[in-house]
Amino acid sequence: MLSLLQTTGTAVPLSAWVVMLGAIVLLWGVAGWALYRTLTDEERKLDLIRDHGTIDTYSPRTMAELREWIEAHPDHPENETAKAAYNDCVETLHEIETPFYEWSDEQRAELEQL
Repeated sequence: MLSLLQTTGTAVPLSAWVVMLGAIVLLWGVAGWALYRTLTDEERKLDLIRDHGTIDTYSPRTMAELREWIEAHPDHPENETAKAAYNDCVETLHEIETPFYEWSDEQRAELEQL
């Protein structure tokens, strides 16, 4: 590397090295955190499946959006598929004790099949 610096006549400034090393550390830090978070979520899902035989498939926000879509598109070809997915999640939420997503008891009690 020293010969490369001598032939080109330019050196990489220290600030560039610091930025490159910082970017590498930040990249690996974020990737490690994402991997840890994903693996712990998947482990929790597996535990719930072992305990209950199933888990809830949608979060409260997603269920609300899915219901809005179903009601707004009654003639869409995928409407029946969406209703089946919605109803399956409602049924699951009424059967299991501990949901994966953060559902309050009130939210779960208010859910009705379409």
